[in-house]
Amino acid sequence: MNQNILIIGAASGIAEAVARRYAVQGARLFLVARNKSKLQAVSADLVARGAKEVQIFVMDANHSDLIPKMVDAAWQAFGTIDVALVAHGTLPDQQRIEIDIAYAIAEFRTNAESVIACLAGLAGRFELQGNGVIAVIGSVAGDRGRASNYLYGAAKAAIDTYASGLRARLFESGVHVLTIKPGFVATLMTAKLNLPVFLTVTPQKVALDICKAISKKQDVLYTPWFWKWIMMIIRWVPTVLFKRMKF
Repeated sequence: MNQNILIIGAASGIAEAVARRYAVQGARLFLVARNKSKLQAVSADLVARGAKEVQIFVMDANHSDLIPKMVDAAWQAFGTIDVALVAHGTLPDQQRIEIDIAYAIAEFRTNAESVIACLAGLAGRFELQGNGVIAVIGSVAGDRGRASNYLYGAAKAAIDTYASGLRARLFESGVHVLTIKPGFVATLMTAKLNLPVFLTVTPQKVALDICKAISKKQDVLYTPWFWKWIMMIIRWVPTVLFKRMKF
């Protein structure tokens, strides 16, 4: 069955990999990102891969006044939306965050406030529709604040809490909310990081897990699977020891 898919942050590595999986199934895709030329390139690639139709909407998610217009455009384009994936975000420079308050606030707004604004904008329309899946990419970093990326982790924790409440709100309306918590993923965003090879996966692997979780209407997805157990151990470490761990 053909599906109508809305992806916000469609220029990111994980989002593009998800879009490709839906394209080969003949889905119709509505792509949102701030970079028009990148959107056009992704759109052409998805059509070549088998997408039934691809439409684009240029928007910086920090401009919350554009979110209702984007939502209206997506529903006007396809009539209904089966799956919406909110996938935008940045990876802040932790050292700069510690000395530049304006930068820290801007990064938190991008990684938490703008994501929550998109979820809020989608929720009402899905609630009226009475079905569908809203998926949002968080991170394992949101499970516990660590010295190396605590502002990024705080933003992802905010998304996790908001999505949990939204899931409960929309449940009786027939709308499902999925929170996605990737671990280390080899993307352009993480290219400058020295990630452990044995714990790092490709966007394609994460995309496969995301599409499976959406189809199963899973509540929370740790991807790859072993991050669920890694983060369980990290959450259990006593604070007296955890605050001495510089990772």
